[in-house]
Amino acid sequence: MSERYLHFINGEHVAPSEDRFFTSTNPATLEELYEAARGTAEDVDRAVKAAHRAFTSRAWSSLSATARGHLLRRLGDLVGQNAEQLARFESLDNGKLLREMRGQLATLPEYLYYYAGLADKVQGSQIPSMNPAILNYTQREALGVVGAITPWNSPLTLTISKIAPALAAGNTVVIKPSEYTSRTVLLLAELADQAGFPAGVINVVTGFGAEAGAALVAHPLLAKISFTGSTATGSSIAAQAASRFIGCTLELGGKSPNIVFDDANVDNAAMGVVAGIYAAAGQTCIAGSRVFAHKSVYDELLEKVVNRAKSIIIGDPLAEATELGPLAFADQLAKVSSYVQIGAGEGATVLAGGSRPGGLDLPGYFFSPTVLTDVTNDMRVVREEIFGPVAAIMPFEHEDELLAAANDTEYGLAAGVWTQNLARAHRMARRLEAGTIWVNTYRAMSPMSPRQGFKSSGVGIEHGLESMNEYTRLKSVWINTDESPVADPFVMRA
Repeated sequence: MSERYLHFINGEHVAPSEDRFFTSTNPATLEELYEAARGTAEDVDRAVKAAHRAFTSRAWSSLSATARGHLLRRLGDLVGQNAEQLARFESLDNGKLLREMRGQLATLPEYLYYYAGLADKVQGSQIPSMNPAILNYTQREALGVVGAITPWNSPLTLTISKIAPALAAGNTVVIKPSEYTSRTVLLLAELADQAGFPAGVINVVTGFGAEAGAALVAHPLLAKISFTGSTATGSSIAAQAASRFIGCTLELGGKSPNIVFDDANVDNAAMGVVAGIYAAAGQTCIAGSRVFAHKSVYDELLEKVVNRAKSIIIGDPLAEATELGPLAFADQLAKVSSYVQIGAGEGATVLAGGSRPGGLDLPGYFFSPTVLTDVTNDMRVVREEIFGPVAAIMPFEHEDELLAAANDTEYGLAAGVWTQNLARAHRMARRLEAGTIWVNTYRAMSPMSPRQGFKSSGVGIEHGLESMNEYTRLKSVWINTDESPVADPFVMRA
């Protein structure tokens, strides 16, 4: 029997209420990795109630903000000490390169240290008053129980991006990780327990979205939901949150433009295009899947990208030489394959890839790095998120024409710009409709830099100082220091 993982609720490993489990599979080898508890509404109810008790308990509420920061710093230390195991487990679960996961895990302690430092920097302010006898000030306070629903492509990074500011602000959390990548989030909760977080502050219920995820969003004790995933699911969550007047932070889909101008360093731009769409097998919401190249450099850029795509080493994600691992699960492989067929049916030309690679010793969900040309902005492969290693490359001539095409999308998560013209760089940063703009780089990340999706790419902010406001509420306090009798009770006082 494979290893079995239980829920983590109120500081304990807890069996699922219906004694049901599901299996996690290695997407490269198709071997069974472990079983995880299949959560139900009953399990979620137990976790949320534990988090609510913890929120109101002296063990958590009496901690100073500085003390909460110390706990987050200790958790960061433990994540760093266990980074190799966590990186390996994530690579086994979702098929991303071990060397990429090592890079992510190396930075994760810094995320926790950053929010540890912010824990005691949450401040209110004194408001000027028209009446000198009135003292008016604001204060920020924690919301309560925060639900975090996290995806499979970067489980720990995206989980910590949610729970670190929530905990720093004084909330408690219930996490529902993706059913494809449960293990490392459960191990994170164990490390938090070792760090000294009180029981119930961090809880994990594993399972499926339609069961455990839906129950978490609907729970009446939930004060906020933070979700990363598809736009369709995010829309449903936003509607439910609005109906109950609770907050939500949503990081959703993307169809990001990666733009190469005529004065760009074409070698660097080609590498930026490759990094933007083939890193993580294209399974990132910020993937630069729409590539626009000025007609004067289009042929040169296309040749470089195609040649690099054809030379990418596909194989075991644990091997150091591998550059592209498998897609995360069978349905994702079927989706990517179908989109390439749709594109060909719409008139696109497949210059590289377009099918499963041959000659591999592994049976997993591999798909070759793909380049599509002869595409237009109205094709489905250009308009819809594929979430795979498929780049659609289009020429442009004029800047205004480019901007119209780049912004002609329901999404607005990120954009890349390659140019040596400083004025143009700032102009593009201002006019592109996306929450993150990279110039002469792509996929740069930092816990200190805020991320926000425009349009259908999301609601709210993750990372940075601004993210702390997502997990607090603002209270205005008025103190009358004048003890004289009230002259007229029917006149509003300033």
